[in-house]
Amino acid sequence: MILRAEQTFGLRHPHGQAAALAFVRDPAAALAGVRFLRGLDASETEVWGELLVTVPLLGEVDLPFRSELRRTPQGAELLPRPLTGERAWVAVSGQAAAGGAGEMTFQFQFEAHLATPEAEGWGGAAFEKMVQAAAGRTLERVAKALPEGLAAGLPPA
Repeated sequence: MILRAEQTFGLRHPHGQAAALAFVRDPAAALAGVRFLRGLDASETEVWGELLVTVPLLGEVDLPFRSELRRTPQGAELLPRPLTGERAWVAVSGQAAAGGAGEMTFQFQFEAHLATPEAEGWGGAAFEKMVQAAAGRTLERVAKALPEGLAAGLPPA
């Protein structure tokens, strides 16, 4: 099962353009305030961790991710790296840019890959549809929580 969600939003860094550029290029610092991430870490070229989501009927699901980090003249971008050997994982991609007065724009895309048992009969198919709908709503809620999480990582004015 593959589920998708995306989120586009803007924030303003209180210390101007140079600080905004440094913020969007440092995902470990920028994402530090995001409550639904665990084990977040980054190197010069990658960012990785686990997305924690609660899925009705399945409970809490840890979705590991690994993304390539590329710095751009305006900010940075994340390119998803597929994970093998995992029952569930998420491909995280995104773009972040810093503007002249500290304005920052973010675009994130999530593609969750969940292995579910084969649906047998109409009961199994109905269960799969319920899980898919619930997991899809949960992933959407996670995407919508990103602006608040990134804003929590900003320093005070």
